[in-house]
Amino acid sequence: MLNSLLVPKQSYGTRKNLNNQDLNNDRDLSKPPRPRKELRWGFSTGTAAAAAAQGALWELLASSCPEAVEVPLPGGSSLTIPLYYHRRRGSWGEAAVLKDAGDDPDVTHGAEIGVRVWLLNGAGGRDEVVFQGGAGVGRVTKPGLVLPVGEPAINPVPRRMIRRSLSQVWQKVFPGKAMRLAVEVFVPRGEELARHTLNPRLGIVGGISILGTTGRVKPFSHQAYRATIVAGLKVAQAAGLNRVVFSTGGKSEAHLQAQLPELPEAAFVQMGDYVRFALKTAGNLKFAEITVGAFFGKAVKIAQGRGQTHASRGLADLKALGRLVLEKTGNVRLAEEVSRANTARQALEILLKARALPVVVAVGARMLAALRLYAGPGPELTAVILDFAGQPLWQGKSPGNGPALPTFSKGGQGD
Repeated sequence: MLNSLLVPKQSYGTRKNLNNQDLNNDRDLSKPPRPRKELRWGFSTGTAAAAAAQGALWELLASSCPEAVEVPLPGGSSLTIPLYYHRRRGSWGEAAVLKDAGDDPDVTHGAEIGVRVWLLNGAGGRDEVVFQGGAGVGRVTKPGLVLPVGEPAINPVPRRMIRRSLSQVWQKVFPGKAMRLAVEVFVPRGEELARHTLNPRLGIVGGISILGTTGRVKPFSHQAYRATIVAGLKVAQAAGLNRVVFSTGGKSEAHLQAQLPELPEAAFVQMGDYVRFALKTAGNLKFAEITVGAFFGKAVKIAQGRGQTHASRGLADLKALGRLVLEKTGNVRLAEEVSRANTARQALEILLKARALPVVVAVGARMLAALRLYAGPGPELTAVILDFAGQPLWQGKSPGNGPALPTFSKGGQGD
């Protein structure tokens, strides 16, 4: 289903500046909203860097550089991305792309994403690509992220995209020859832009992160996303299904599909951050069984009573999680360590290392209780917490007409 979200091969033309969208509060609506114009997709900073890397390599190899390049995406499709500029400077090639976020403009919309490429010294029989962060690209200074401390904040999927884009060019010029390159990604004004992101809080200093898991930026509209959830539920209902499985995104959905191969694709609906809305709507549509799967970070947010889990509403409250650790384990040192964790990912790593699975069980129970509050007394509920490799860490059930237990948070209220 992740691949079905990717619109095949599309060209991006002249960039226009767009005003930031007003984000409406999540409303509990079970009726689909009135149709609105289709929103335009954009591309990620990772895709921009992969396109710029191609242009830089064409220049390095003294070959004729096109004005637009085709970037292969993780899902198997591709995008044609125009280059902002490309040139040869001494021993390296350099190119840049203007990031286009489509109709979901964020702080990086219109940002210049640049890449320099040069040959590594010495011969080698295997491909090697060394990544460096230039000016405006952040550097990881705290544990708990997908990259180790000290690495430039170029996430794993963009790194793979850049390697693949470089190989696409290299094999055209030197087929069969090992590709050994250094790649520096830079973002003019990146440090300034990063002040408006979560990077400083996450311990990523000096600039923005190069991100993206699909290569595309899905236009974000509260109304449109709620309509998509309703449409997915209606499709499942029309197919005669009495069970639906909610996920928070493409990755969690893929893991849940692997765990539940007996269910048809129509049973799986991506609810995104709209937990309360999705559960209430499914309850109103009288589904008999509802399963919700989430990675640990989202699970903590749901357990803390957040009916809308988008990062703009705040990160998981790890201090509250620390209090739960103390309640369940009596281990003051462990509770303090979890409270000081940089991310929910790091908090889970700490808990697993300490074998504090009762805490995970308690988070799951409170997650299940919150889901019951949103879905109402009717449907049977199943909650699944996934670890960061996508494996089930905890699973619990609440039969129909089951009671709701209190959630743990500062205020205990859903958004």
